[in-house]
Amino acid sequence: MTVDATDAVPGPAQGPDGPDDSFHVFDTTLRDGAQREGIHLTVADKLTIARYLDEYGVGFIEGGWPGANPRDTEFFARAPKEIDFKNAQLVAFGSTRRAGVPAQIDPQVKALLDSEAPVVTLVAKAHDRHVELALRTTLDENLAMIADTVGHLRERGRRVFVDCEHFFDGYQDNPAYATRVVRTAHEAGADVVVLCDTNGGMIPARIQAVVRTVAADTGARLGIHAQDDTGCAVANTLAAVDGGATHVQCTANGYGERVGNANLFPVVAALELKYGRRVLPEGALAETTRISHAIAEVVNLTPATHQPYVGTSAFAHKGGLHASAIKVDPDLYQHIDPELVGNTMRMLVSDMAGRASVELKGKELGYDLGGDRELVGRVVERVKEQELKGYTYEAADASFELLLRDEVHGGAAGAPRFFRAESWRTIVEQRPDGEQVNEATVKLWAKGERIVVTGEGNGPVDALDRALRAGLERIHPELARLNLVDYKVRILEGTQGTSSTTRVLLSMSDGGGEWTTVGVGDNVIAASWQALDDGYTYGLLRAGVTAHD
Repeated sequence: MTVDATDAVPGPAQGPDGPDDSFHVFDTTLRDGAQREGIHLTVADKLTIARYLDEYGVGFIEGGWPGANPRDTEFFARAPKEIDFKNAQLVAFGSTRRAGVPAQIDPQVKALLDSEAPVVTLVAKAHDRHVELALRTTLDENLAMIADTVGHLRERGRRVFVDCEHFFDGYQDNPAYATRVVRTAHEAGADVVVLCDTNGGMIPARIQAVVRTVAADTGARLGIHAQDDTGCAVANTLAAVDGGATHVQCTANGYGERVGNANLFPVVAALELKYGRRVLPEGALAETTRISHAIAEVVNLTPATHQPYVGTSAFAHKGGLHASAIKVDPDLYQHIDPELVGNTMRMLVSDMAGRASVELKGKELGYDLGGDRELVGRVVERVKEQELKGYTYEAADASFELLLRDEVHGGAAGAPRFFRAESWRTIVEQRPDGEQVNEATVKLWAKGERIVVTGEGNGPVDALDRALRAGLERIHPELARLNLVDYKVRILEGTQGTSSTTRVLLSMSDGGGEWTTVGVGDNVIAASWQALDDGYTYGLLRAGVTAHD
């Protein structure tokens, strides 16, 4: 979709102190996002996410459906007391009154008022078939339900947004009735009427055309709520803005039912960086990556590495051609400066790497290789040789830095070492009573001292880790704060069965940072030893320990 920010889009929504009410960023992570399979939010989780969203600067946070379940009811009772909202207003979600029941006595409408949220979002049916088949009422009664509920809430001082559920499908089947729903909500006092692509089946051109037409026909202020079933939710949201919508509903990281909702972070980044529309407080856009990853941690989902703008791979470059161009000018292969959204450019080193990739990666790690073509050539060739054996340095920056450090000192034999392994072994004993004992013995040299230590663990690799750590901590107490945080095993040549090559990726942390090392061997123990050796070596390097043979 091509956007002319000076023609198709109104000027930035901005007052003297920042974003104003002329454009809304509305987040529904706590309601719609929580419907994603695998997400189960406690009240504490919801409060934490709400703090992050307010800090980010969204204008509205939809907290849930008060009265529908005890968790949401408790959230609305606690949020105003426990969160000092600086940017966002809390929004309660609910439906229009039931058919034949006046709004003033409908218990779920009362629950919306009891929540004391200053803003209420009402979901209303906009598809005639849904009115007749799901609500089992008449088209006229559905309109009365909308008008009565909106009016009742407005009379009691609430700001009201109306979500027109299944709007685009309804408009496709019966445009006259779908338009009447929008007009009814608008005339009853709804501040914003939100057109919902509830099934997620629309495409951008259709969205833009319908929004523009409905805005002209009704005079209502329109919003957009897009599901991502066609992979178009972000594009559909921006297309709606092109059509005149001034209210966008999104979820953090695109969480939501089925495949999800329009992703808050690409929508906001596009509005600010591509449309020139300020929608966040000054400086907040640079917090995008941090907020995205923080919310992912709260919902206990790994941040998506390839997510636009905020993914760790969003500005990662692997191909040698890319690296050569980036060395001249990063903008040649990047659509924005990563720092604008709090991310960073990363150079990946692999068998596709050329000299430029290695030079840039070295610079990233603090090594200036620009004047030594021979050294760069050796590193490139060694990486290619190692990757041919099964190593991968894309996800193992620590192992690559150790490789680079070796070559800087003239090769693996020339680099000073913190310790040297004489030998290691593991024993797995299956006893008659069913108990399994895993034991490892490590013999190593450090600071001129020969150390022999034995460790037991839950498995042979754990036993090996415990033995190596116990031996090294005698000489290097700095290792006490290291933790093994992740361990991955991959069989590289599955057709060879038990003789296949094994690759291990191992991640460690010292509390201040995390790093990953790689090991390859004929079996998982040998590969794990290599990764452990690199992992502890890199940990000591980070701790500032002076290397010695």
